[in-house]
Amino acid sequence: MTILIGVLCKDGVVVGADSSATFDAGGLRTIEQPTRKIDIINGKIIVAGTGQVGLGQRFSYQIKKAWSENKLKGNSIEVAKTMSALGISDFIDTKWVEKGQYGALVAFPAEKKSHLCEFQIRDFQPELKTEHLWYVSVGSGQLIADPFLGLMRRIFWPTEPPKTYQDGIFVVVWALQHAIELNPGGVNGPMQIAVLAQDGGDIKARMLEEGEITEHIDNVNGAIEHLRIYGDTLRGKKEIPDIPKPQS
Repeated sequence: MTILIGVLCKDGVVVGADSSATFDAGGLRTIEQPTRKIDIINGKIIVAGTGQVGLGQRFSYQIKKAWSENKLKGNSIEVAKTMSALGISDFIDTKWVEKGQYGALVAFPAEKKSHLCEFQIRDFQPELKTEHLWYVSVGSGQLIADPFLGLMRRIFWPTEPPKTYQDGIFVVVWALQHAIELNPGGVNGPMQIAVLAQDGGDIKARMLEEGEITEHIDNVNGAIEHLRIYGDTLRGKKEIPDIPKPQS
């Protein structure tokens, strides 16, 4: 069980995940253990997966190999297609033919920009996020995260993506916190956050440290407290209307 969230910002990409791995025995859940769901490849690419762990390991290996062999080049669509083809080809090597077993979010550099691509779990086909559709959630927590992300878009960024990846971290942290608190099981913290953005004249990927995530959690809690105070203010302003007097 997993929740992955990706946000494309004007100056970078933010990818977040929970840390829960559910063990399975013939369709029955046995135990739940913490695990790392985000890989940083060569300091340049972020890979976060949902579904079969083994397929995720193989996909990450193929991306790492392709990057070292300079095969991930061209525009963003060409890079995304190459990644998709590499993953599907590797899965077929062991006679894997059943679709819907693995999906991923990948952040990568191309054309001197940061890009976010969803490899859909139903067929592993790539879908690049754009300024018109700049966020995505994947996994069992999607039913919780999608409406929340839609609300965040309506409130904060109704016409364009977040300007900075710091804003992206804020919304990813809040959405992950929301999904972790409300899910019926199989999605748990601590949350993991990775960023792909300009750093010293180059595009680099990195994991956020625990202290950085804590700071953003504090910001989210501050926003929640502000909304709570606003609600109290609204309730304090309510007055019982006067009863209309009958006309003589």
